[in-house]
Amino acid sequence: MRKRRNHDAGFKARVALEALKGERMVSELAAEYGVHPTMIHQWKKALLDGAADIFEPGGRKPAEVDEETVRSLHAKIGELAVANDFLSRKLKPCAGK
Repeated sequence: MRKRRNHDAGFKARVALEALKGERMVSELAAEYGVHPTMIHQWKKALLDGAADIFEPGGRKPAEVDEETVRSLHAKIGELAVANDFLSRKLKPCAGK
């Protein structure tokens, strides 16, 4: 039994755009890229359904951010703020000379 493959978004978009061009039949594209024709039809439909969202104001969805990453970045910002505060207090007496 064959293992199910996961294709990246760029690959799907490229294949769907080629299918939309209509220069070659879906069966030819499926043979070339090694995917089932039904998948190409689904990708083509998804591309057409989502194309209008690109032109909507704020149409792009913000990237999901990992909470752990946010916490570590906030901690780093805190450390840098403390260091800036410390250095600015230490440099004030020297600046008057």
